[in-house]
Amino acid sequence: MAENNVVLFDTLPTNNGRQLGVITLNSEKSLNALSLSMIQALQPKLTLWEEDDNIAAVVMRGAGQKAFCAGGDIRQLYDSMRTENALPNPYALAFFRGEYSLYYQMYTYSKPIIVWASGIVMGGGLGLTAAASHRVVTDTTRWAMPEITIGLYPDAGGSWFLQRMPSKAGLFLGLTGAQCNGHDALIANLAEYAMPSQKYEALLESLQRTAWHSDPATNHPLASQTLLQLNQSSALPESILSTRLDMVHEIVNRADIQAVDCCLRQTPFTDPWLQQAANHYQHGCPATAALTWALFHRTRTYSIAEVLHLELSVSLHCCHNGDFQEGVRALLVDKDKQPQWRHTLAQCTDAYINSHFTSPFERGKHPFHHWLHP
Repeated sequence: MAENNVVLFDTLPTNNGRQLGVITLNSEKSLNALSLSMIQALQPKLTLWEEDDNIAAVVMRGAGQKAFCAGGDIRQLYDSMRTENALPNPYALAFFRGEYSLYYQMYTYSKPIIVWASGIVMGGGLGLTAAASHRVVTDTTRWAMPEITIGLYPDAGGSWFLQRMPSKAGLFLGLTGAQCNGHDALIANLAEYAMPSQKYEALLESLQRTAWHSDPATNHPLASQTLLQLNQSSALPESILSTRLDMVHEIVNRADIQAVDCCLRQTPFTDPWLQQAANHYQHGCPATAALTWALFHRTRTYSIAEVLHLELSVSLHCCHNGDFQEGVRALLVDKDKQPQWRHTLAQCTDAYINSHFTSPFERGKHPFHHWLHP
């Protein structure tokens, strides 16, 4: 087994002589938060394995039992925002460029990528999950896009995968940071398969017994067949979303973010989950709410390449505009949980929100320009 600090790489033999590539995000203390060093280790290994005819499929998991990946490692981003006022911030550019490139690599990967999304899966961890071709959740899966609490927005491809949830649930979850379970991931198009959380080794053993083919395209249905045989949706807790989709849709299916804001602030919800979601929204960043609303409607027809291209610009503006820095300070640094947001919702004008969509790069110099203009 080879180790690169926070990522472990291994290969396992299969019964017909091919191999499985196994990736373990190995930062258990940080709940396997996705760091720049992780990203820089993952990308070349995925490239190497994609080019290796002996590697049939890739499995990705997090170390320990608590989390697959609890989001991006944002502490160093905070330090860079404090010391560097440029747009784009050099460290932020390196981090988000690497992170979003990793997602795009996974979305377009020719071989099956199987994510074991057990435990906490949030923010960037949900980005990794959404980008994989095969997603397995467990009885311990707990997922959310909680960026409203730190003044960012549901990035990591969220502008793409939140669109693909029923009844505008993705918009609600992006605005509130509400937590969901593994059963909800199946409903929200973030997973296809379910297993008990203690059955990871059984998953590997079944994948090793699979009769993998030399053709990567053929291996995708083979992976699906193997996982379907292991599927145990009965192992999951009862869905939170399924009985609340009508109410979720009613809350966010309004003319503008101001109307949604009024609903979330003034409605006395008797449902504890909905009330907790409303509380998170009320204490969250108003600019994040306005930006989440705008992105949800702006990217309705975007491809994943177009979404990540836009999100890079938006994230760099967020690193420059102050709320993200303040949110991280209040939640993770000083831990006073009393952020002083720079704008009220009324002050988040169309001009201010739309400024986030302006590329901070010279024409034709965007790092992902080649994705849209090959």
